Amino acid sequence: MDYKAVIIGGSAGSFQVITKIIASLPENYSLPVILCLHRLKHVRSGFVEALSIKSKMPILEPNDKDPIKAGKIYLAPANYHMYVELGNRFTLSTEDVVNHSRPSIDLSFSSASYNYKRKLVGIILSGANKDGALGLKAVNDSGGLTIVQDPSDCQVPTMTQAAISATEVDHVYNTRKIIEFLLNLDS
Repeated sequence: MDYKAVIIGGSAGSFQVITKIIASLPENYSLPVILCLHRLKHVRSGFVEALSIKSKMPILEPNDKDPIKAGKIYLAPANYHMYVELGNRFTLSTEDVVNHSRPSIDLSFSSASYNYKRKLVGIILSGANKDGALGLKAVNDSGGLTIVQDPSDCQVPTMTQAAISATEVDHVYNTRKIIEFLLNLDS
């Protein structure tokens, strides 16, 4: 399968896993990687910098209407919903919180699944609420590939368990297997 994008959602307990994943990706990784992570809404700086220390790929917080390009990691800005729109661009919004969260993983995943259909890989990591479960279901319903971090590998398994309950998941992997999968996508 020729995938066009990877989208990853996470919350409590996902930072270490995200750091390991992005540290493993080569600088010439051929897909865009879209991160929708729950984070403190009033802390505007430091997160991209902390991730960039480990990453060989550039990490960006997109602006509204920025194009999505291969070989970059995009992080949803604090306190904004991040949508993937047709035409391969981001749209940012300050609409009401969804699942107590802004950015909402469900909204990012649902819009990405609408745009990329079966050419999307959706991954849900550790987290303390159910945000992402319906978004991963949207990825599955659109024919995309779905991966959930093994709940036994999570610091906080609520989010991954909710995703597994919400849809038929293609793979349940520990961190090492998620990394191996992503590296094999690019080979």
